[in-house]
Amino acid sequence: MLPRTRAPRAPRARRTLAALLLAALTLVVPTATATAAPASAQAATSRGWNDFSCKPSAAHPRPVVLVHGTFANSVDNWLVLAPYLVNRGYCVFSLDYGQLPGVPLIGGLGPIDASAGQLAAYVDRVLAATGAPEADLVGHSQGGMMPHYYLKFLGGAAKVNALVGIAPDNHGTTLLGLTRLLPYFPGVGDLLGEHTPGLADQVAGSPFITQLTAGGDTVPGVRYTVIATRYDEVVTPYRTQYLDGPNVRNVLLQDLCPLSLSEHVAIGTIDRVAFHEVANALDPAHATPTTCASVIG
Repeated sequence: MLPRTRAPRAPRARRTLAALLLAALTLVVPTATATAAPASAQAATSRGWNDFSCKPSAAHPRPVVLVHGTFANSVDNWLVLAPYLVNRGYCVFSLDYGQLPGVPLIGGLGPIDASAGQLAAYVDRVLAATGAPEADLVGHSQGGMMPHYYLKFLGGAAKVNALVGIAPDNHGTTLLGLTRLLPYFPGVGDLLGEHTPGLADQVAGSPFITQLTAGGDTVPGVRYTVIATRYDEVVTPYRTQYLDGPNVRNVLLQDLCPLSLSEHVAIGTIDRVAFHEVANALDPAHATPTTCASVIG
């Protein structure tokens, strides 16, 4: 008599796929435990940013607000870029958003529309402190996409001069096709949406992405820059990061430096070639060519 073969249980299959998706999304940015960076305003201020006494200069009249990615926080995502901009004379600020109850240090997990509300409140606080009428936003991954909701639906267009997205999932992501497995595992989408809505919102074709992209990618009065890498393994295909509309500049990192091997994490956390292009986007009137040599700039 042959032994009976039991069919795999649906809950186990669901947990397996959820784990795969979560593992893929951990590539979005280094986790707080991996960097061991203290996620506090005091830590950031000691490194020269999140100083609410900073007043923008005539050369750089707008404060820069940095918006971290999924699984990150206001410090660990910006340990290189924030000082890079501070040293160039900018008032730089960064916020924490999208935290879930009982999940310390990491953000970007809550519903993205709610996260955009947190960004709106933070920009208001920065503008009130600095006296500037507008801010510039720089975001990595989800942090480059989420501000579009603020600009489109929460009045942000009147308060933002430029949005610079570094590897942003502007049209969602297929996560290298993993999300195409969702229809074969009924209930997994609900599982992700219930426990980590910020992840579910980023899936290409999700209700959030559909709402966000309806009616066009951009809003009048804002300058947009997208900086992508062909080696992005998280926001796939990488060309879906690009925006279509007026006042848009889409940049491929390897067109600036063919030698660059930066993938999704590196381009937003340590790549000084990309950061040179961020500086150009913030001050296009004084832009200088971005090349492989920009790594020492």
